[in-house]
Amino acid sequence: MKRISIIVPCLNEQEALLIYYRKTSEIMEGMKEAEFEFIFIDDGSSDRTLDLLRQFKERDRRCRYLSFSRNFGKEAAIYAGFQYARGDYITVMDADLQDPPELIPQMYEELEGGQYDCVAARRIDRKGEKPLRSFLSSMFYKVADRISKIQVMEGARDFRMMTRRMADAVLEMSEYNRFSKGIFGWVGFQTKWLEYRNAERVAGETKWPLPKLLKYSLDGILGFSTLPLALSSYGGIFFCGAAFLTVCFLVIRYLIFHDPVQGWTTLMCAIFFIGGVQLLCVGILGQYLARTYMEVKRRPVYILKENSDEEYAQKERERDERKTDTAAVSSDFCGDCGNILSFTEHAGNHCRFKD
Repeated sequence: MKRISIIVPCLNEQEALLIYYRKTSEIMEGMKEAEFEFIFIDDGSSDRTLDLLRQFKERDRRCRYLSFSRNFGKEAAIYAGFQYARGDYITVMDADLQDPPELIPQMYEELEGGQYDCVAARRIDRKGEKPLRSFLSSMFYKVADRISKIQVMEGARDFRMMTRRMADAVLEMSEYNRFSKGIFGWVGFQTKWLEYRNAERVAGETKWPLPKLLKYSLDGILGFSTLPLALSSYGGIFFCGAAFLTVCFLVIRYLIFHDPVQGWTTLMCAIFFIGGVQLLCVGILGQYLARTYMEVKRRPVYILKENSDEEYAQKERERDERKTDTAAVSSDFCGDCGNILSFTEHAGNHCRFKD
């Protein structure tokens, strides 16, 4: 029987977590043809998220969890989930139920058909989102799809199910600055897209404010495209050519008409404009250098504070040790009368209580 590993990043999701667990478990238990496990990743939550995950683990052996030493970000949480997943199929989804778990059985059926290695979900609308946020998200997908060498589907979510061989390919990309949507596209493999309408969070607040989204978008563009560097180079060539032509024009004008160029305002505007373009190009170069700097330091993507697998293994070892100790002690007592036996006595013939 195939096993499905469901990776669920969590950051301060105490209000939504129990609702998510109950609903998704109900759907997964209806899939009699497959086993499943949850892998919850606590991304440095400051509320009761970790306490809830411990309770899930105590009550349901299908639940496993990892807890980071601090907030390392959703991308690090997804990567950790991939490393600890044991399933034949790997699913990534959020805990706020904006990713409908009702799609999981359909994803499973598509992968079982053998034609695809990944079945992903994309939103066809953004009902409930603020207009500015919706506009900027739409523009990001269009720009990223055009300038990068991978397909970035508009409305794409991290919510998807993939085969083990695709998951292993994703694990080969151990980079520090991660953009999962780009990584999923870069590794290739045949992908089928399922469309659904946007759903609002069941509880809690979004963990993606606008500045964080802008940084995430920048990571996506810089991580999978060198076009910004090329544009800065082309811009430098263009302005150098324009400056050369301008100097030639001014010299010829002075030699023919003896008319020196006047206009302090025009000169200052040109200086400020070209200076701004130069700073922009330096900033683009700096962004790529900063990413390279972070990569070459080889820092871990995340640091674990707690791992339910270790906790569970330790409890199993302690339970086995107690059973061993109990067995050793019970062999020194008579099972009928409870008296201590000597090394030479045998429980079958010493006890006066036996018939």
